[in-house]
Amino acid sequence: MSSLGPDDPVDGPHQSQPLVTGGADPAEAEAAVVAIHGRGATARSILDLARQVSQGRDDVALLAPQAARNTWYPNSFLEPTESNQPGLDSGLQAIADAIATATDAGVPPEKVMTVGFSQGACISSEFLARNAQRRGGHAALSGGVVGPDDTPRDYDGSLDGTPVFLGCSDRDPHIPLERVHETREIFEGLGGEVDERIYEAMGHGVNEEELQVVSEMVADL
Repeated sequence: MSSLGPDDPVDGPHQSQPLVTGGADPAEAEAAVVAIHGRGATARSILDLARQVSQGRDDVALLAPQAARNTWYPNSFLEPTESNQPGLDSGLQAIADAIATATDAGVPPEKVMTVGFSQGACISSEFLARNAQRRGGHAALSGGVVGPDDTPRDYDGSLDGTPVFLGCSDRDPHIPLERVHETREIFEGLGGEVDERIYEAMGHGVNEEELQVVSEMVADL
């Protein structure tokens, strides 16, 4: 399965959108959090979550790409990937570019973590699977890898012990529980250290325990 990154650039609808930043300047940061918003939300809204989990640390850069029209791709993440183009590939490129903003400034890849909610959790999980290497961490809050059930999952690379957190409700109206389990299996197969937590009847949202887990991941950077 093909990867995406700065050496394999995509020019799509999200490439004209801003990268919203907070926290430390990447050139002076010890670590970075790349936060990816959900459908209908904004980079600024997910940056607020990133500020919360970074607990005001002055050595962590916060980077949040913005989707065009606040949506990374038009259809359900369970639909054929072709139906979600060009937004899907453009969004994957936006994540790659945000990570490159940190690494080009001197933050090592193993000190850069991604965190996404809902559609942001889906596209960032797909990015991690397609671009597996040792990273600072990944937190998918109510999301999973992209594509229908019969999607080939022939991902390459190794996460080499990257900590991964998957949090979701057992009755999420948008995220099938089976897809969360499949995502766990994929990341474990790629060598990730996965913590999956399923919450009873939580719905589609983020709870305090999830925020605490992600805060601890940021502190571990």
